[in-house]
Amino acid sequence: MQGFRRPHLTTFQTIILLFAAVILGGSLLLMLPFAARDFSVTPFHEALFTATSAVCVTGLVVQDTATHWSWFGQAVILTLIQIGGLGVITVAASISLLAGRKISLMQRGTMQEAIAAPKVGGIVRLTGFVLRASFLLELAGALCMLPVFCRDYGPRGIWMAVFHSISAFCNAGFDLLGSPEGKYVSLTGYRADPVINLTIMALIVIGGIGFLTWDDIRANKLRLHRYRMQSKVILSTTALLIAVPALWFYFGEFGDLHGGERVLAALFQSVTPRTAGFNTADLNALSGVGQGLTILLMLIGGSPGSTAGGMKTTTAAVLFANAIAVFCRRAEARFFGRRIDNKTVCNAATILFLYLTLFLTGGFLISAMEGLPLSACLFETASAIGTVGLSLGLTPGLGLVSQGILIALMFIGRVGGLTLIYAALSGFSKANSKLPQERITVG
Repeated sequence: MQGFRRPHLTTFQTIILLFAAVILGGSLLLMLPFAARDFSVTPFHEALFTATSAVCVTGLVVQDTATHWSWFGQAVILTLIQIGGLGVITVAASISLLAGRKISLMQRGTMQEAIAAPKVGGIVRLTGFVLRASFLLELAGALCMLPVFCRDYGPRGIWMAVFHSISAFCNAGFDLLGSPEGKYVSLTGYRADPVINLTIMALIVIGGIGFLTWDDIRANKLRLHRYRMQSKVILSTTALLIAVPALWFYFGEFGDLHGGERVLAALFQSVTPRTAGFNTADLNALSGVGQGLTILLMLIGGSPGSTAGGMKTTTAAVLFANAIAVFCRRAEARFFGRRIDNKTVCNAATILFLYLTLFLTGGFLISAMEGLPLSACLFETASAIGTVGLSLGLTPGLGLVSQGILIALMFIGRVGGLTLIYAALSGFSKANSKLPQERITVG
């Protein structure tokens, strides 16, 4: 009889298991009595929901972060946000490097998948750059917001500045502004403050454009022609997804605001759904079109290899380019004088189908079980699958099954739908033979 053989985990299975392990560990820490302000033991399902939301950098909560959790609990949440934002694999690799351990080829492959790098070569250098840049940007954001928070909260303003800077950069959306009368206010009290608005928006955008885009900017500065095609697509798509919705929010919403306050509110509402979760406006006061546009932005999310979730800007861009190619009767999609291979288009279409299926199914189930309006439930599921954290206030009052659905959506949204599918189907070998082909009419 052969001896026991330890099963070999694929890269995708490793990523999923590490995310799950960090979430479970964070849940147990949040259940400790001194993690809560009143020294009570937080129920496991609430601790699990909070830990999942933090590691998956979402921001949906069932207990207000400022009033329920103690300093220890808030520190645990912030640590989980940092790990989830940078990526569990990146953090684990960094610890190994600091300990002087050598990174194996398999570990380098896992790191490549985790940050969506195009090749294994130079992955350790890129990881070091990501860590240094992340901490410097978070420090800069905290220093910018420090005077405002210290003015309003005294010495506690130091913790407020650090917490909100990391939460914004990691696109998490957790805040410490409290919830008077049971209403989660987020940053509505700072709607007219340009320092808080501009700093938070800058951190969200920088964190959401992706580590490889940072590397391009660092290496090539303003010489855009030298950028990777992916960086060009990400930057142009991000700019478009900020500018166009901002125009709608300026002219179609916020009619009660004027001047600079209206501009800040429109820009913030355009930036935050992808995928930060802060809000400076009452989301329930948005029109149906405004909420629908917010749902669309939440589903698109940020960019590959970033701190953000969602389908990703590149997915939306590839599908749009492919539609243009079909309209023009071209054989392939194009970007900046380069063509996109059909496998990328197929992956993008699969991701869209997967996200829409999960988003709609989750919304239908929650609406049916809770007896709530479908539109409001779809807002919550879009926020979960896009790892955004914006809410119409339904999440804290949902039942255990509905909260479990949101937990699953947040997890899938962070690790990636294709990652889960590849992990589940890793044992299936590719077929070398091809079936006979036959045409089918679509459209």
